[in-house]
Amino acid sequence: MHSVHFTAETSSNGVIERDFTVGEVPGVLWSPASGSGRAPLVLMGHGGGTHKKAPGMVGRAHRLVTGCGFNVATIDAPGHGGRPRTAVDEREIAALQQAMTAGEPVGPIVVRYNAHLAERAVPEWQATLDALQELPEIGAEGPVGYFGLNMGTAIGVPLTAVEPRITAAVFGIFWHESLAETARHITIPIEFALQWDDEHIPRQSGLALFDAFASKEKTLHANAGRHKELPRFEADNAVRFFARHLGRAVTSRA
Repeated sequence: MHSVHFTAETSSNGVIERDFTVGEVPGVLWSPASGSGRAPLVLMGHGGGTHKKAPGMVGRAHRLVTGCGFNVATIDAPGHGGRPRTAVDEREIAALQQAMTAGEPVGPIVVRYNAHLAERAVPEWQATLDALQELPEIGAEGPVGYFGLNMGTAIGVPLTAVEPRITAAVFGIFWHESLAETARHITIPIEFALQWDDEHIPRQSGLALFDAFASKEKTLHANAGRHKELPRFEADNAVRFFARHLGRAVTSRA
């Protein structure tokens, strides 16, 4: 079993940011600078073509840390960030770029490639969670959530389906074709985001994925706008969702 190896640390606005590796997988852990004992952990999956420190990831992490006092961790998905690409990565990325240039639908390529990435990423996430729970500020008994949209959902749904330590999750903005059957095995509280005018994901496909979750408590957040126009207030909604289900009060933002 690999341990967390911290490689860098910075602090700003009440948040400590620590780069780490677990084996060969790079990640980052955000924690309250106050160091006020153990706190719940939220795992965050980034979107396709981005990385663990994309601006949206950093912003969401800071809201969860400052709003709830959580620890938040993310890792680079296979073939993303500083990780090397395989021949499969190169082939699928080239096919995606070609489809976009030609104005052809990208859904079949994204669904296929993200399913491949999930097969590689799920065991990496489980190893990372094992290692993070060895840290005294997290521990093995604390609640764990998962937050991931787009590719973060493609990886997060199969991860959540096999990982009983995850007890609440925020997903969204993805096709149902490769995930619906897996979603039927998920019963934890779910919040799901959907863009009503998504130019890539048919509305019915997103609704079908939401419908597939077997959770007794699940909430659909459908917003007007295109694929990349998710309102910023959905990040605050996610903070309130995790505060409710992972056991921390929300601190109001200035």
